[in-house]
Amino acid sequence: MADGQHPESGASRRLSVVVPAYNAVAVIADTVAALRRDLTAALGPDAVEIIVVDDGSHDGTAARAREAGADAVLSLPNNRGKGAAVRAGMAQSSGATVVFTDADLSYPPDQVLRVAAAIDDGADVAIGSRTHAGAGDGIPPSALRQLSGRLFNLLTRVVLRGRYGDTQCGLKGFGHDVAHRLATESRIDGFAFDVELLHLAERDGLVIREVPAEVRSSGRSSVNLALHVPQMVRDVVLMWWHSRSRQPRR
Repeated sequence: MADGQHPESGASRRLSVVVPAYNAVAVIADTVAALRRDLTAALGPDAVEIIVVDDGSHDGTAARAREAGADAVLSLPNNRGKGAAVRAGMAQSSGATVVFTDADLSYPPDQVLRVAAAIDDGADVAIGSRTHAGAGDGIPPSALRQLSGRLFNLLTRVVLRGRYGDTQCGLKGFGHDVAHRLATESRIDGFAFDVELLHLAERDGLVIREVPAEVRSSGRSSVNLALHVPQMVRDVVLMWWHSRSRQPRR
């Protein structure tokens, strides 16, 4: 990342990392420690802000994150979904660049920096893509995840103009002002929240860039096709309906 802040923002840090977490007590301390160690080494002391958003966990995730030294720990009273957690963290962020990544650190700090560099280089939104030509060999997704991903990519054509290789990668970055605006305007809490962020960015004519991403660790899959496919359809229909009343931001 280059020195300095985005000139239009009121950012006080170079980078905010938002970590949505649900029942992640087993991994959250290691994740916070790794982010702090590697990002501080790359960007310098006091440059990085780590925000953990506990999405209604009941296993002590929030307390463990505080003990591990997260700069802020937000606790949602009920489990609402990853979209709600990311939105809360983005609204709280103070970094010139804001990146969210998974609580199990599927995408390690070097990949957080890769996404942040794309914002530094002029993108408004940078999305990790596991199908990018520059992506290395990571842990392959399960058959269920591959199937759900293909189904979802078909559905996204209803609301997205662009053809993105991977809308569901859990690693995305934004400029400070873009992050705060999208946090205010997005509404989807569940599986399709990433697509809504891209839809809003497209509506506003923002520069969206895909960057290579590789999964380096993989926990138990939470994909349930019987549950998630109907949710996908519902969320895409809601996005389409909301988009009819939204006016582009200039």
